[in-house]
Order: sequence, then structure tokens, then C-alpha cells
Amino acid sequence: MKVALIISIIINMGLIIKLIVMRLSLKELSEDYRERVTLDSDTLIGVSSRDKYIRELASAINDTITEMRGAFHKYRQGDKNIRNVITNVAHDIRTPLTAICGYLELAERLDKSPELKGYLDTISERAIHMKSLTEGLFEYMVVNDIEVPEEKQQVFINKVLEDSIMSFYPSLLDKGIKLDVDITEEKVVRKLYPSYVERIINNLISNAVKYSDGDIAVSLSKEGRFTVSNKASMLDKVKVEKLFDRFYTVENGAANSTGIGLAIVRTFAEKMKCPLEAEYEEGSLIISIDF
Repeated sequence: MKVALIISIIINMGLIIKLIVMRLSLKELSEDYRERVTLDSDTLIGVSSRDKYIRELASAINDTITEMRGAFHKYRQGDKNIRNVITNVAHDIRTPLTAICGYLELAERLDKSPELKGYLDTISERAIHMKSLTEGLFEYMVVNDIEVPEEKQQVFINKVLEDSIMSFYPSLLDKGIKLDVDITEEKVVRKLYPSYVERIINNLISNAVKYSDGDIAVSLSKEGRFTVSNKASMLDKVKVEKLFDRFYTVENGAANSTGIGLAIVRTFAEKMKCPLEAEYEEGSLIISIDF
């Protein structure tokens, strides 16, 4: 009886020791997995345990990691190729479109019949629209593929905003939109990328002019908070959350937009670490950025 009890104790102790060893092996496996799981690493999981099943588990995990890395590298290379193709196509289209717009401008100065003038006006409108879309697409691809091409400088935000507002006055008059402007008299100067600040302000005002179904309000506080507010009955809180997604368009404006204007705003804001937010209150879209 005593012999059986001793044998049972020995067996149980052996099982306990084996369980402890397996537990330690699994912990080692878990820690090694966390270190090796990064997709940019080429190393695989190593295991010190001689247990058959632990080693089989490690081998299966390594096979999965290898497959994931292979798929990721294929995706990254494919994504890079697509970006290069789009960038090159956008550039190739932009060049002849610029020439077409130039020749159309020259043609406007010539004597022509009312019928021909109508045709030229239509062609000019379509060409300018295509040029705008192409430049926007090209800019978006460049923003995502190339590092910041300029140094940070002291940017006079008030002046940039005033210049931008002036450039949009013809469009505001054509649409009969009233613009409420509130710009602080204190100088708001920040060390940022000048072209990024200009593009952010232009894109936000342009978005308001395109899609507003009422008046627009633009403000700049002395703390550097720039806000654009416009009536937008076609929106709701769910759609507002998607506005900055790449290529997202609101149905009422989708035919005339690539949906990248606000995506560019977000990209530039993130590069300059300027907080950006959008809200929808009482039928109005309110977009703010803190410079």
C-alpha cells in the first residue's frame, strides 16, 4: 500500500513538474512571439522546450508569421506600384491639361460667333474642372509618398486667411452666399509649413463654398483656432465622422469631387501636429483646427 502511495506521489510530482515546465515554455513562446511578430522583422520564434507538442505549436506559429510577412510585403509592394502609377498618370494628364487651358484662354480673346463661344466656355469649364481634380489627386499622392519638402517658417496666419478669403469672393458672390468673418486683430504667428497652412485654409473654405446650403462663418481666435462653419442639411453626425476619410464624398456633391480635399487637410494637420475636429450642430458643419 505504501509502495503504491509513493509511486502515485512520484507520478503526481512528475506531472506537476511537467505542467510547470510546459507553462514556462508557453510563457517563453508568448514573449518570443510578441518580439518576433512585427512584419518588418525577418526572425522567427525559437523555443528551448524539448516537448513535442510545444515545438509543433512553435513551428505552426512560425509558418503563420512567414505567410503574414509574405502577404504584407506583397501588399506593400503592390500599394507602392499603384501609387507610382497614379502619380505618373496624374502628372502626365496635368501637363497637357495646362496647355489646353492656356490655348483656351488665348481663344477667348479672338472674335467668335455666339455658338462657338458657348462651345469654348463649356470646354474651358470641363478642362478647368479636370485640371483641378488631377492636381488634387497628384497632390494627395505626393503628400503620402514624399517627405516634407520645405522647412518650417514663421507663418502669419491672419494674412494667409485674409488672402484666401479674398480669392473666394467671386465664388461667394456667384452663389449668393453671405460670409461672416471674425479675425482677431492680434497677430497669430506660428512656426509651421507655409504651403500646408495655405492649403488647409483654402481647402476648408473651398469645401464650405461647394457644399453650403446657407451662409458661411469663418473665424480665427488669438489662440490660433481657425474655424469654418456652414449650413449642411445633407449631412448628419455619422457622415461627419467620415468626412476626412480618403475619397469619401457626400452624395449631393460626389459628382464634382474626388473626396480628397478634406483628406489632404487631415494629412497636413497631422504632419504639423495641429489638432483637427469636425462637429455637426443644428444643421451646421463646424470644422476647427488649432494652429
